[in-house]
Amino acid sequence: MCRNITTLRGLEPPVTAQEIEAAAVQFVRKVSGVSSGPLLESTSFREAVASVALATEQLLRELPPRQRPPRVTPASRRHVAR
Repeated sequence: MCRNITTLRGLEPPVTAQEIEAAAVQFVRKVSGVSSGPLLESTSFREAVASVALATEQLLRELPPRQRPPRVTPASRRHVAR
């Protein structure tokens, strides 16, 4: 659905909480059609991001390790502070 969301499972170094939240924001923005303005700061938007991030963290924790890590360039992960 959203081509800009990076695969987070099996990254080296391991995915950060900031990367999970960034992916959650991208997903909620795409699904909701909200890309700017005051709706990005609304309670419902922030709760949706938190729910998606929590579900993502749980999913990544419970899935078995990948046999081959995905090929992700450092540039695609650079935008998130570590």
